[in-house]
Amino acid sequence: MDIYQEPLFRDLEKLNFSVNEAKVYLTLLRIGSSFAGAIAKEAHLDRSSTYNALKLLIERGIISTLFENKRTIYVPEDPKKIIDYFHEKEAIAQKIIPILKAQFNVQKPQSAVKLFVGYKGLKTIFQDILDHCDEKESYSVMGSEGEFSKKMPYYAPIFQRRRELKKIKTKILVREGREVKKNNRFNEYRYVPLDIPSPATINIFDDKVAIMIWEETPQGIVIENEKVKQTFQKYFELLWKEAKK
Repeated sequence: MDIYQEPLFRDLEKLNFSVNEAKVYLTLLRIGSSFAGAIAKEAHLDRSSTYNALKLLIERGIISTLFENKRTIYVPEDPKKIIDYFHEKEAIAQKIIPILKAQFNVQKPQSAVKLFVGYKGLKTIFQDILDHCDEKESYSVMGSEGEFSKKMPYYAPIFQRRRELKKIKTKILVREGREVKKNNRFNEYRYVPLDIPSPATINIFDDKVAIMIWEETPQGIVIENEKVKQTFQKYFELLWKEAKK
């Protein structure tokens, strides 16, 4: 079996495991406690790469060592240690963020255009939506084709739950014929007569317009300008008024 084709391998990459860390960890889980040489052979890695990966996995706390006849045996820990590792990271972040915020004194420019590349970049934009919208501040979406849920299946439900916890309401314009979930207390859909699926989704919120381009490597362009945002919002409201319920 090609370890690169295993879904677990891809999921570990999303948890910031390097290629070698993921290969070594999955190999160790499969063969059980082993010497480095056996792990390297099974993972098809050289000794140096294997030792480096093992060192990093030990630092994460998800494998441990024991000694037998002056030789080191590497032992996989309960996989739930992965969660413990990220909880520890979260605790550290929660501790230092107030200190970092106190030092954050950058004057915000009146206008800016920012480019975000990749899924991590798009997460930054979606988090910005959560940070700047609330029960009183909704946001508007144009050109939704369901790419968010399709391309980011792990993060999309998390975003939706957090949005609902904040009671953020969303108005969404979609083309006629596209199937969507029924309106709920947080989402309201209306339909416009378009035949061609949109390759981009436009999000209007706060003083920003975020254009998500759903290519193989997705990109997000964020325009921070109140006048531009107001212009897009007026176009949106005009379309919303004419769109079908």
